Amino acid sequence: MSDATHEHPAHAGFTFGPSALATPANAVTVARLLAAPVYVLMLVAWGASWLNVVVGFVLAASDGLDGYLARRHGTTRSGAFLDPLADKAVVLGALVTLAAQGHLPWLPVGLICAREAGMQGYRSWVGRRGVSIPARNTAKLKTFVQDLAVGVCIIPPLAHQHGLQLAMIWLACALTLYTGAEYLLDGRRALRRPADS
Repeated sequence: MSDATHEHPAHAGFTFGPSALATPANAVTVARLLAAPVYVLMLVAWGASWLNVVVGFVLAASDGLDGYLARRHGTTRSGAFLDPLADKAVVLGALVTLAAQGHLPWLPVGLICAREAGMQGYRSWVGRRGVSIPARNTAKLKTFVQDLAVGVCIIPPLAHQHGLQLAMIWLACALTLYTGAEYLLDGRRALRRPADS
């Protein structure tokens, strides 16, 4: 063991290397991944309910928790891959479930799913070339609006506001496609940079 573990391994100065797997941030992320199918089953079983609202809020808030832990203890390559995967598992699972139940139209949900899957593949592809593309604030806004699109379908007082649900899912779709284009442009610039230097 290194001398970094002599005293409090969890204090603010302790960091993990980029290849570490067993980190506090990854533990939260894996818990979110495992919770995603449970959340889908809850949506199928109870639909619009305050229980599902609370669980959805906890899952969304835990995204901020693992981000905080990663900044505190050091970011890792595994975390950079797993964190967006957990986000997508929770949000896309909920959106597909709500579309299957008829609460949301399939077209914007399908476009969101295609963009997210494509970006996950692109992220892996550029990552294998040693390129890391930081998330923009617009990507955080996109995730927030996707969560809101789910929320307006499962918050009981809003569950029958079909016009609001349509507006939110199309806004989420537009932001999702826009941030995907941003990510592709940022990736292209980052891939060109070594050749230009």
